[in-house]
Amino acid sequence: MHGPFGLAAGFDKNAAGIDGMAMLGFDHVEIGTVTAQPQPGNPKRRLFRLVADRALINRMGFNNEGSAAVAARLAARRPAFRTTVGVNIGKTKVVPETEAVADYVTSTERLAAHADYLVVNVSSPNTPGLRNLQAVDHLRPLLTAVREAADRTVTGRRVPLLVKIAPDLADEDVDAVADLAVELGLDGIIATNTTIARDGLGLTSPSRLTAETGGLSGAPLKARSLEVLRRLYARVGDRLTLVGVGGIETADDVWERILAGATLVQGYSAFIYRGPFWCREIHRGLAARLAASPYATLAEAVGAEAAA
Repeated sequence: MHGPFGLAAGFDKNAAGIDGMAMLGFDHVEIGTVTAQPQPGNPKRRLFRLVADRALINRMGFNNEGSAAVAARLAARRPAFRTTVGVNIGKTKVVPETEAVADYVTSTERLAAHADYLVVNVSSPNTPGLRNLQAVDHLRPLLTAVREAADRTVTGRRVPLLVKIAPDLADEDVDAVADLAVELGLDGIIATNTTIARDGLGLTSPSRLTAETGGLSGAPLKARSLEVLRRLYARVGDRLTLVGVGGIETADDVWERILAGATLVQGYSAFIYRGPFWCREIHRGLAARLAASPYATLAEAVGAEAAA
């Protein structure tokens, strides 16, 4: 039985380190974000450590080898043990917004067969115009087309499809995405991506760092990410799988997300600060919290806070 804690997208963009990450203890690995065309990403420097805040700012810009190369690497994998692999797809930067659907469909056709689940990323702040696709009138045709492409490409199984949203969505937009996901029969929502906000996060790092453009991740994102998760769970209950990500540092954070309605939880930024044994620490702490709780399984604990 796999546990609930996985590696968020952004770390292994080209599916080069899946087995290594699994050996460090991650229960699932979400690769990407992968785009239809290879692209170098934004000019360097593009990743900044806000050590005082246990945070990162990145403006990587979906640097990756492209979905054809990543699909070939996934097809050639001969893993020593079974690992759940999510594939996160995004829009190629040079493709205009009007052609975004076709761009996502190309990646879906190449990658769906190699994915245990697919994620449509419309929430990175580092590809111009990408977040516009979170608006329901843009999101509906996009998700519909990706679902259809996955279904016609993969025979014998249904590839679960999730959408990853930004913490900067207004509450009513969070509700609208939740309602759309239920309407379209999506399998889940990942909440949340990085934030473009800087105010109100209690940042103490020097202004020359906090002023860098890009998405902020890590500890300062914790409160808003949890708030979005709670809002989603209140809206959809157990009709969708909710994945909690954003500011996850400790087993307490993982446990809090599970009680708030997350079936799965992901981390990334704290891995940079806490090192290679971080995942094992999470597992040990989570097992202790479950043992001390009134729940026999983690599944029983999912959303328990809302039911209390």
